[in-house]
Amino acid sequence: MVGQNSSAKWKSVLFHVFSCALGFIMVYPLLWLLMSSFKSNDTMFKNAWSLWPESWDVVTNYLSGWKGVAGVGFSTFFWNSVFVTVVSVVGSIFCSLLAAYAVCRINFRGANFWFGCIVMTMMIPSQVMVVPQFIILKKLGLSDTRVAMMLPWIFGYAFFVFLIVQYMRGIPRDLDEAAMIDGCGKIRLLFKILMPVVQPAMVTASIFAFYWIWQDFFQPLIFVSSSKNFTIPLALKLYTDPNSYNNYGGLFAMSVVSLLPLILIFIKFQKYLVEGIATDGIKG
Repeated sequence: MVGQNSSAKWKSVLFHVFSCALGFIMVYPLLWLLMSSFKSNDTMFKNAWSLWPESWDVVTNYLSGWKGVAGVGFSTFFWNSVFVTVVSVVGSIFCSLLAAYAVCRINFRGANFWFGCIVMTMMIPSQVMVVPQFIILKKLGLSDTRVAMMLPWIFGYAFFVFLIVQYMRGIPRDLDEAAMIDGCGKIRLLFKILMPVVQPAMVTASIFAFYWIWQDFFQPLIFVSSSKNFTIPLALKLYTDPNSYNNYGGLFAMSVVSLLPLILIFIKFQKYLVEGIATDGIKG
């Protein structure tokens, strides 16, 4: 009995040591980024593996990074990212909710077929759609604008439609019938009855959308060419130039600043994210 308890304790110790070591390996890149934003450019890569700065240059790095590049302050890049991300998330979730409600709750011929078509579009890489999207935006005169970065997201996303549909299918249809008997129309049924119930799925989709749009580099690179319209991922690459001075301190400092909204949103809505994914997995 004593031997079994001793063996269980050693297994627990080894498990926790291994978990802490693995966790440190996963967190190390973020720690390195944070500590590198405190280092001076001269000593930043002298001992690249070391976290502790040999020479502190915190104020200079963050001030030079916030000053921006090419005459455009980082506040402009940050505002562009906030505006594009918020509008895109709201539009994407709203349109995805309407599509999910249509294929899940409204009886019409071919509902399952159209839902299958929506799901199949998830197998198409987004890079394939960039060229036709660019041509359409060019003909509409919207290229090199913030609208060009928002339109591909605003009209819904197949994964979000699938996520909301899976959650909505777990809601009894008796709730719809009771609301209709009380004189509730289809639009009111969606926004007054179903929408509060599917809130965890909508919040989950919103978090995914915020993460994907906030850190999207490829589409803005194709659709936007003026630095004044750059979002943060595009702006960060301006801090390094092979033909001139590389402001690595400002680059790492603004990278840390760009991560703060993601971290805060994850901390704030973590319970909704877990609840939405777990419930979808059970009901799906």
